[in-house]
Amino acid sequence: MKEYYHFIGIGGIGMSGVAHLLLKGGWKVSGSDLKENRVTDELKRLGARIYIGHSAQNISDQSAVVYSSAVKEDNPEMRQAKESGIPLLKRAEALALLMRKKTAVTIAGSHGKTTTTSLISYMLLEAGLCPTVAIGGILKNIDTNACLGSGEFFVAEADESDGSFLCYQPKYSIITNVDREHLDYYHNFENELKAFKDFIRRTQEGGSCFACSDDLNLKKLFSDYKGKVVFFGLNEPADICAKNIELNGLSSDFDCFFKDKFISRFHLALGGRHNISNALAVIGLGLELKIELGHIRRTLEGYKGAGRRLEIKFKSDKYLLLDDYAHHPSEVKATLAAVANLKTERKIVVFQPHRYSRTQLLLNEFGGCFDQADYLIITDIYAASEQPIDGVNAQVLLNKIKELHPDKQAVYLAKERIAEFLLDFMRAGDLVITLGAGDIVRVADALAEKLK
Repeated sequence: MKEYYHFIGIGGIGMSGVAHLLLKGGWKVSGSDLKENRVTDELKRLGARIYIGHSAQNISDQSAVVYSSAVKEDNPEMRQAKESGIPLLKRAEALALLMRKKTAVTIAGSHGKTTTTSLISYMLLEAGLCPTVAIGGILKNIDTNACLGSGEFFVAEADESDGSFLCYQPKYSIITNVDREHLDYYHNFENELKAFKDFIRRTQEGGSCFACSDDLNLKKLFSDYKGKVVFFGLNEPADICAKNIELNGLSSDFDCFFKDKFISRFHLALGGRHNISNALAVIGLGLELKIELGHIRRTLEGYKGAGRRLEIKFKSDKYLLLDDYAHHPSEVKATLAAVANLKTERKIVVFQPHRYSRTQLLLNEFGGCFDQADYLIITDIYAASEQPIDGVNAQVLLNKIKELHPDKQAVYLAKERIAEFLLDFMRAGDLVITLGAGDIVRVADALAEKLK
């Protein structure tokens, strides 16, 4: 009899990916979430039993219960599983079990994981290697965040937010960067750096690490590393680097060199220097796996993007509406830099802060990251799984932005008012971009519908 897994919070993008793979592999799956969405509908179609709402009655004869870091100890399903003696697995532990008989490729980093994982997954698919993939976003080329392949490779996005990326032992590991992030879990940057160093050391003997040499903190983590490492970067010295970069709206072109030898000129269907850096990691892995250059070129050219990563929600002769997952100051800066060369009249940015703890810990950085916005709308903080923190709110963030940039045109608006406000405020030639890891995408979707 196949094992039976229950997922608490099955509608989340990461949890649903693991559930999807288990269902495709023939395992029995159930799961609960607070509401239905596209993901739960798809899982139900594949045969999962979906419960709306968390209840002890959802736990019966399961072999294991899978949970994410967002699930609290007092969750009734967690309590029931413990009382019934049913094993509890973190999402990463469940994913690690699925990887055991495969050649694992894991992608870690504070920023750029989903895009890099998506590109690597698409490259292996394009090369006919039939990988299994688990991505933290929808890869538009296959319209899903997970697929079970018959090939030897297992590509997975490795989430560092709760330290669970240390569950993996990949043959190939990619680290895009290390930034001051998830300090609610790590408490300080030194602990976070140590976790990344431990992750690097979990790369299997005979495997390879790929790391961005532009990130000096990351590069230092390899100072005493004895395994094989390939450094990629936009600046020399790097083993694999980009030169003669041309940024063309939401795409780019660059020459790629490996060990000072010209490899090829690539067209990337993504804008922004940060995405060229991500693409270098992909090219580096492709060269390591001896994938034909033609497959790598077609991957970068034909990539349709990942959901909520500079995603075009509406485009016409008058307006351009984009949506992006950026929720950390470094990500906001990179995203706004990526759209800076678009020929638009005004860049109107709508930002939904994500988590009270992140807003509090990085308040100064958030205050200074919206330089390239001509007009800025701040809405209320998306709590995720957190309780409010006294004195931490959207107005405090707005005050910090005004303090650092007194002339910045910036306002606070409740989320429900934003779409109607923008319909009146927008004029021909404007770019509107919604930013945040919460539900700000609903504003983008509502506005897109009205513009249509």
